[in-house]
Amino acid sequence: MTQPLLKVQGLKKHFPIRGGMLQRVIDKVHAVDGVSFDLMAGETLGLVGESGCGKSTTGRCILRLIEPTAGEVWFEGKDVTRAGRDQLRALARDMQIIFQDPFASLNPRMTVGAIVGEGLVIHKLAANAQEIEQRVVKLLQTVGLSPDHMRRYPHEFSGGQRQRIGIARALAVDPKLIVCDEAVSALDVSIQAQVINLLEDLQSQFNLTYIFIAHDLSVVEHTSDRVAVMYLGRVVELASANELYTQPLHPYTEALLSAVPIPDPSIKRKRVRLQGDVPSPIRPPPGCHFHTRCPIAQKPLCNTQSPELKQSSQGHWVACHLRG
Repeated sequence: MTQPLLKVQGLKKHFPIRGGMLQRVIDKVHAVDGVSFDLMAGETLGLVGESGCGKSTTGRCILRLIEPTAGEVWFEGKDVTRAGRDQLRALARDMQIIFQDPFASLNPRMTVGAIVGEGLVIHKLAANAQEIEQRVVKLLQTVGLSPDHMRRYPHEFSGGQRQRIGIARALAVDPKLIVCDEAVSALDVSIQAQVINLLEDLQSQFNLTYIFIAHDLSVVEHTSDRVAVMYLGRVVELASANELYTQPLHPYTEALLSAVPIPDPSIKRKRVRLQGDVPSPIRPPPGCHFHTRCPIAQKPLCNTQSPELKQSSQGHWVACHLRG
């Protein structure tokens, strides 16, 4: 069996809350609370869930942009979580990120050419300034921009164009894995489709592997091979995109899918309405984190015992005492 490109085991990230005159740690936010999954080369894994469920924090912990509290991340057999500074710099070339906000993720004082070519300079991938310029021109053309754009500044571009610049910057160092952190959520719907099509073309052209973080399930359905659903820092269901959308097992997944708008008003669908609000990640509920809003929860099982993510069928995993 082929080894996974990326292996995440028991990943946790707890942010300390400080208070008092001495700024002691008085509590902590359980942003990511034991996430595990494998990712094969050339695959796209969609990471979905409500705002605040830990999707972006998971992606940034994988890249060590944020230091994880516990757990392991293995990339091509190398332990990312214990990598030193030099090892991490080498790994950074293989693992890149496309940020959510194309307005904030580009340095306004740098030209597009300098932004896209920065990775080439840091990792010494070009012999001289002329070679850097040639590669930047090629990268801009690859993402659908003009070579003339390299002399301009980010504020002169639209949101879609800025995101293309961000994609070109990520591609510059020939990465194997790209984390797309809500890469299209800040864009207009028509521009979203263009950027998604571009990402799919680039994946086949450069054999890229994606972690596609999003809250829009309709976007994830068309971009991902597999989808992981997160709730309060935990993965509650993981399956192929087709199976998850046609045969969801977890009640939370059912609720998310029932909220996706359908363009055809003649199609009738049962709406699953959840009661209450998402609990605070500072003090998540005991047992199953979802039991306070779950329509099928049973006491005392669901509110005292935390369900493990178990395989229900081939490639379909679910964390629920009553399903699977």
